[in-house]
Amino acid sequence: MECLLCGHSRAHKHGKTNKGIQRYKCPHCERTFPENLNSLYYNRHLSPEEVHTILQSHAEGSSLRGVSRISGRAYGTVVSLIRDASQKPQMVHNAEVQQIKTDEIIGDEMWSFIKKTKELSARRCRNGRLLDWN
Repeated sequence: MECLLCGHSRAHKHGKTNKGIQRYKCPHCERTFPENLNSLYYNRHLSPEEVHTILQSHAEGSSLRGVSRISGRAYGTVVSLIRDASQKPQMVHNAEVQQIKTDEIIGDEMWSFIKKTKELSARRCRNGRLLDWN
């Protein structure tokens, strides 16, 4: 495994944390680190299922306070998790979607959104107002 702290290529297993997460030690920088160091789960008292529930509820349009009530977690915890997830979307995508195997991907909704946005911006006049609302 590669060291997540210095990039050395030979970090080795060094026991487990009290939560059962694998820990590694780098022989180059002599530091230890858990396998989830650069993930949304690092240094949080949330299970992966709770993180998924919070992010899914927010993605479906629930308010932050509503997500807090649904998950039973503090408002600040929900805000912190969503803020971190929004700053690291590629990390979340890579961690959650890597198991999916597909032959082809269809992006119909995305392309219709881009087309609509182009049409909408073409109808704007110089002062930023829309010429029509069609």
